[in-house]
Amino acid sequence: MNDRVIALREKRLKKNGVAVPDKLQGVTKEKIEEVLVKLDLGDKKDMVDAVFALIDNETENLYTTAPEGAKFCEGASTARVACHIGILQRGQGKIDREGRDHWIKPLRELGAIEAITLYEGQFIPGHLPKNPNCCYRLESEFVSILKAPDGQWQRMLSEWFKRDAIRGRRQFQAEAAELARESVENGHSDLIAASRDIYSKRFLPGYHVIYIDDGDGDRISEKERETLGEAGIDITLEDAMPDVLLWNPDTDWLWVIEAVTSDGEVDNHKVNQVQRLANRCGKAGVGFTTAYRTWKEAASRQGPHGNIAVGTYIWIQADPAKQFLVESYQ
Repeated sequence: MNDRVIALREKRLKKNGVAVPDKLQGVTKEKIEEVLVKLDLGDKKDMVDAVFALIDNETENLYTTAPEGAKFCEGASTARVACHIGILQRGQGKIDREGRDHWIKPLRELGAIEAITLYEGQFIPGHLPKNPNCCYRLESEFVSILKAPDGQWQRMLSEWFKRDAIRGRRQFQAEAAELARESVENGHSDLIAASRDIYSKRFLPGYHVIYIDDGDGDRISEKERETLGEAGIDITLEDAMPDVLLWNPDTDWLWVIEAVTSDGEVDNHKVNQVQRLANRCGKAGVGFTTAYRTWKEAASRQGPHGNIAVGTYIWIQADPAKQFLVESYQ
């Protein structure tokens, strides 16, 4: 197969000066990347090239037993996609097939790529057990999104997101990542803002921000004192205020978020301090989250300290679609 693809590339270069056109089915790699960015996958070059291979309706199908006249886009194994990317597109060797976990699996999970099998001269849905002709193709609705013009594909993609929970999480992750990229400052204040604008809106429905410690000006402003008073919170000098304090008026619960860039996790001391405040003010309960910017920063803190309190949560700004409950072995 490698030799066939090498020969095809040489033939096209000799005849047309290019091995693959800039567009396939009217879709460029730039358009594919733009769509994948909305899935938080746009920075994966192999994935962009894999989608470009799977939309190829000009190259003959590389299965010798494929239906007569079948094109590459109608069905290709990971090995054939790897040849298309590495040899036909890049003029190098076939890329590592093990990369399929990075450029096939994520799109399969989203339903953008579907599993098929070449069986008795026809491509049929699903992978048959122990069949050497298991392969893949782009899902038709995803192809339609790629081919749609600006202004239309965005709406189509939004509707596509709504029909699947995993897609919805990817959309949220992509939007959160875009907010992070747009941020001018990646310091403590930015993490506090992300905790408020991204984390709390996703994971704390019904909660309202009643206090933010951004380190600017008075510790508690007059407006914040008024908001805290409406929530039934009476602050004294002995109270340790968190980076973000939220209140749910329906349940009368408080929630604390500590944004950590150097120190200040929700440890047992912090839990005890805020629980005393909650008890004194008659609150029904209080929850806690420690927020970090990246997994690396979380590891650099928790590796030596391991001080996150049991029963509290961890949220990572760079991996925003998940939160993690800290539990202990009983």
